[in-house]
Amino acid sequence: MMASPSKPRHIGIVACSAEGAALCYRTICVEGAGLLGPHAHPEVSMHTPSLADHMAHIYHGDWQGVAELMLASADKLAKAGADFLICPDNTIHQALPHVLPRSPLPWLHIAEVAAQHAVERGFHTVGITGTRWLVDSEVYPEKLGAHGLKYVRPSAVERDECNRIIMDELVCSSFRPESIAYFQRVIARMKDQGCDAVVLGCTEIPLILSDANSPLPTLDSTRLLARAALKRAVETVS
Repeated sequence: MMASPSKPRHIGIVACSAEGAALCYRTICVEGAGLLGPHAHPEVSMHTPSLADHMAHIYHGDWQGVAELMLASADKLAKAGADFLICPDNTIHQALPHVLPRSPLPWLHIAEVAAQHAVERGFHTVGITGTRWLVDSEVYPEKLGAHGLKYVRPSAVERDECNRIIMDELVCSSFRPESIAYFQRVIARMKDQGCDAVVLGCTEIPLILSDANSPLPTLDSTRLLARAALKRAVETVS
């Protein structure tokens, strides 16, 4: 009897905000068919604590507290049978150094995925957009720099307004034309500073911006992570 083909790896999604997590999940399920055949995709499990629980720690800069929430999700996903983990939230990747030493499963890093894609597309200087916490952090500078890429951050005023739009609008499924226009102006300014691409470093930003309406080519962190997870999942399929 011939052995049956091996199954794709089971993807575990450690979710934070709903819109970004939903886009990542949909991308995995819809684009899985291109790799595995009609209607097929890897098994996917997702765990989502309340966003308010995360924000209670983030507002106080308590990344160890964020890590505990991520580890609780990781443990539940491991028990559900996941083989590896992704987190479709750029901001809480700041807590990943506290997570990895205690994680029951390996992770893909969203900024590493985006940096690799930037290199593959031949970009040299990347603008960083996202929440204030993400833009202030070293999550993207560290990964971009490791690949020899330069980067530009928004100004302090721009960071505050982008953060407001994300937290008051995008995570609440509100997509306003004036907010899209604001992001476009921020990206246009980074283009003037020498950027040849922009990372959409909040997983909700791809809901309002893409290559079709951005002044710069986009690095869609949400979909790039989903596609990297798909690739990882099917590596074992014979």
